Amino acid sequence: MEPEVSIEGSSMIQVAVIPIGTVPPNVLRDYYSMLLPLHTIPLSAISSFYTEHQKSPFAHQPWDSGSLRFKFVLGGATPSPWEDFQSYRKNLAVLGIVHCPSSPDLDAVIDQFSNSCKSYTSSLVDRCFAFYPNDSQLEDGSKRDGNLRLFPPADRSTLEFHLNTMMQEVAASLLMEFEKWVLQAESSGTILKTPLDSQASLSSEEVIKAKKRRLGRAQKTIGDYCLLAGSPVDANAHYSTALELARLTGDYFWYAGALEGSVCALLIDRMGQKDSVLEDEVRYRYNSVILNYKKSQDNTQRVSPITFELEATLKLARFLCRRELAKEVVELLTTAADGAKSLIDASDRLILYIEIARLYGSLGYQRKAAFFSRQVAQLYLQQENRLAAISAMQVLAMTTKAYHVQSRSSISDHSIHNKGIGSNNTDGGKIYHQSVVSLFESQWSTIQMVVLREILLSAVRAGDPLTAWSAAARLLRSYYPLITPAGQNGLANALSNSSERLPPGTRCADPALPFIRLHSFPVHPTQMDIVKRNPAREDWWVGSAPSGPFIYTPFSKGDPNNIKKQELIWIVGEPIQVLVELANPCGFDLRVDSIYLSVHSGNFDAFPVSISLLPNSSKVVTLSGIPTSVGPVTIPGCIVHCFGVITEHLFREVDNLLLGAAQGLVLSDPFRCCGSPKLKNVYVPNISVVPPLPLLISRVVGGDGAIILYEGEIRDVWISLANAGTVPIEQAHISLSGKNQDSVLSYSSETLKSRLPLKPGAEVTFPVTLRAWQVGMADADNTRHSKDGSCPSLLIHYAGPLKTSEDPNGSTVSPGRRLVVPLQICVLQGLSFVKAQLLSMEFPAHVSENLPKLHDENISSAEGHVNSDSKMDRLVKIDPFRGSWGLRFLELELSNPTDVVFEINVSVKLENNSNEDNHLADQDATEYGYPKTRIDRDCSARVLVPLEHFKLPVLDDSFLLKDTQADGIGGGRTASFSEKSSKAELNACIKNLVSRIKVQWHSGRNSSGELNIKDAIQAALQTSVMDVLLPDPLTFGFRLVRNGFESDNPDPVKESDLPESPASKGSVLAHEMTPMVVAVRNNTKDTIQMSLNITCRDVAGENCVDGTKSTVLWTGVLSDITMEIPPLQEINHSFCLHFLVPGEYTLLAAAVIDDANDILRARARATSAAEPIFCRGPPYHLRVLGNT
Repeated sequence: MEPEVSIEGSSMIQVAVIPIGTVPPNVLRDYYSMLLPLHTIPLSAISSFYTEHQKSPFAHQPWDSGSLRFKFVLGGATPSPWEDFQSYRKNLAVLGIVHCPSSPDLDAVIDQFSNSCKSYTSSLVDRCFAFYPNDSQLEDGSKRDGNLRLFPPADRSTLEFHLNTMMQEVAASLLMEFEKWVLQAESSGTILKTPLDSQASLSSEEVIKAKKRRLGRAQKTIGDYCLLAGSPVDANAHYSTALELARLTGDYFWYAGALEGSVCALLIDRMGQKDSVLEDEVRYRYNSVILNYKKSQDNTQRVSPITFELEATLKLARFLCRRELAKEVVELLTTAADGAKSLIDASDRLILYIEIARLYGSLGYQRKAAFFSRQVAQLYLQQENRLAAISAMQVLAMTTKAYHVQSRSSISDHSIHNKGIGSNNTDGGKIYHQSVVSLFESQWSTIQMVVLREILLSAVRAGDPLTAWSAAARLLRSYYPLITPAGQNGLANALSNSSERLPPGTRCADPALPFIRLHSFPVHPTQMDIVKRNPAREDWWVGSAPSGPFIYTPFSKGDPNNIKKQELIWIVGEPIQVLVELANPCGFDLRVDSIYLSVHSGNFDAFPVSISLLPNSSKVVTLSGIPTSVGPVTIPGCIVHCFGVITEHLFREVDNLLLGAAQGLVLSDPFRCCGSPKLKNVYVPNISVVPPLPLLISRVVGGDGAIILYEGEIRDVWISLANAGTVPIEQAHISLSGKNQDSVLSYSSETLKSRLPLKPGAEVTFPVTLRAWQVGMADADNTRHSKDGSCPSLLIHYAGPLKTSEDPNGSTVSPGRRLVVPLQICVLQGLSFVKAQLLSMEFPAHVSENLPKLHDENISSAEGHVNSDSKMDRLVKIDPFRGSWGLRFLELELSNPTDVVFEINVSVKLENNSNEDNHLADQDATEYGYPKTRIDRDCSARVLVPLEHFKLPVLDDSFLLKDTQADGIGGGRTASFSEKSSKAELNACIKNLVSRIKVQWHSGRNSSGELNIKDAIQAALQTSVMDVLLPDPLTFGFRLVRNGFESDNPDPVKESDLPESPASKGSVLAHEMTPMVVAVRNNTKDTIQMSLNITCRDVAGENCVDGTKSTVLWTGVLSDITMEIPPLQEINHSFCLHFLVPGEYTLLAAAVIDDANDILRARARATSAAEPIFCRGPPYHLRVLGNT
């Protein structure tokens, strides 16, 4: 049998093309490719070479439309014993190919060509084509006659034109030879035999029958040559004669051959025309051909003509091969396949299966074609040689598409698989269900495994390690659940053995293990939030909420399946990370030499890592890399170096695999087999790379651990910022975020701005002052209190230049960034409040002398001070017989539950302001400190805070509103607007006064802080706001008059000789007249009428002015002094005292207010309108010295 048989094949002239001399294979293929287009030579083109020596037997030669058709056989075809029966099987011409640069001796070439032509006995025309001769060869060849044809060096088009001309000459020579043969056969006849004619000795009757058959066979052969000469009309006439003679003689075999020729002549005559009538005629005739071939079979013959019957069946099937006639073609091919059992020669069965497979493939029946292709491969594998194994491997490779086990390199639509991370595929969230079904059909698993195993076996025999590796990889990856552990180890060994025969760095399109799926996109620690930049505003970050590297977040509204809404921003030069999960579902240890991200865009450098996987295990691996240039990034999968070969693993293929497993279409889920939890679908964003941005890296000087503070502790923390990027920072702004922002007292943002632009590698350090907050009741049992949600953070918005090197025109604004610097504060429980209460002193109090003095802004410095020189007298109103009255102390009870010692320091800050109604006298002393209190571990202590200097400057009815309402005297929900304003003013005043008290603590050398006592003081004051804050209606003060001037100070000369005593406020001499002044001030906004009384007492508390035993003489008025004091003014009353006995004396001033108004009665808490309002001033102490 011959391959590629067709009805029109009977009209093709078989030409043997043989290399002469040394011709490199690639050069021979090149020359052969130039010959193939010349398979048809029109008769009109050979007229210049054709010479009619006598009248042509081809009377109906179509010179205008006819042509000679050639079939070039490289290396020539083996002579067939059926050449007499079908002339197109003969090698009617021989073309020798000579490559002159490799064969310089033309004589040797000609001799070799002549010897080669002797084996082709049926050849009518021999030509030797010599290409690229040199000058000497051209000169030598021009002198030679014969069959040598030289082709001078030229370009390909010129050579093709020259070769076309030479083929026209060959065609003309063949046509003339055909004429000679036909004329000779018609005149003298010829003896034509087939293998069927020499089966046994012929009887006399058979000899007579053979002589009668010879004429019909000759007519059939002449018809064959007419077909070869391109004259179908003449051929049909001879075939008609042959059919008649063969029918009369019963020569069924030759009858079928002549009938085949007549069909070919019919088709050649109607070249290009095809209709139903012609198809019916061809179908009818070829069915008769097949029937006559069957009739010619004789069981006694050793040679069966069944091959011709099968060829005729294939020719008819090829002629009818189209989808509309698929049923009829399938029946013909089924009949031909059944006839293969009768074929003795394996080569004939091989050709038959090849033709059947091709025809099924033409119909689109790929699985039937694949089945017969596998039969072809089995025949090749039975030969057990390398060339046959190569052929088997190539045939099996063609079946892989039908069985859906093809190599990825053979997939034409490879673009679908290349759509990976970063692609703009609008169907990225969809999975191609049909591809899943076709790729993982469970009913085909056994056949698919067999096909891959056959490919592996043929590749090993053929010595093709790459194909063997690919087949083993596909077999192991797709069908590991159906393979035993021993079989899995065998495939792993096959992979390793194949890789040893491959050069290092070999790549294969088909991945093996492991299975790799995309896990997530973690944000790298250095990849901070990106903020859109508004260059038109100074606060360019406002209005653009940072969302990290994602422009779209899955938490925003919209359809999360539309991945076009997501865009991932990477920055040139900054490392990124992608998490992938690897699974090894097989029963052997898997070593991955390297794995890294696969990037086709060329603007990304990936970093490889190596990993080992235990049997039936999975592992999440971090893959990293650095973007190198601006543009989109496409990452379809990973590049894996495993089993000695480099492969690309696509994420989408694994996604399809997992979807098929979820729908029951795939044998097994490799990740579930390895115990990996079910992973949600990872919506892959589009990835784009932006130009380099500055990158701030923060650290806490002294360590990045938590800052341990006690409650209320104040400490400076130094933050260091370094520009780790390649772009300078030109804009920066610091702000606060998070909880407990008030714990950040200050931060030096000006230090950062003063260093701008901050160049790459530069560093700046600035302080942040922190104050620890109070630990809540829920956390009181915890020794440490440090939560991420409770700590404040510094927000640093920064940006580089507006124009980048990649965009010098500035068409796009470079974005900014946001750095979050968390202040990790660990708050330890410190001093705790036990209780706070307001005390009224009923015993003599000892208070420091360092309290400030009050000034009256309405009294000039020339008039002196209103109050006594004694600061304690001003603060503590001492009554030697009663104690202190009107003085309030705030008692704070503190507990120390820690293991350190605290020192408590209470200080009062006095504001240096000058209002209309008050004046603070001591301008230098703005803060007053009380004695320190030590609290040991696990101990408690009480701290007293005097509240006398918190008196309001003016006694007004508006300040009584809150207190009266608290007592139920007046007010309610129907309070007027003015009353509400008065409330707010009073509350603001209270808060202002409370804020002046500071309770600070120290522990060790560097630990210090401040207790938050505002709420405690305010709560304590709520019980008696009026007593604490409201001033007395009248205040009194005494002064000595020395040398005509009032003075608060005692005589410095005489005072220096006295021992210091808190009670020594003034020193005078006995037996001398001492001028003095008492000042009375009205602290209300109304005029006050009063009766003033002045009393002097000795150390025993006895009145020393009145009585029989008085020791003090006076001038002036000391009792029942009637005065009228204008609002917010003071009046001085002068008098003189003469002390008879040295000692300690105390002056007291008191007054009774006449006709007191409601304000004064409310302040004095009078119970009735007739009750007198009595006011007393602080005691003034005098030390009287004797004259010595």
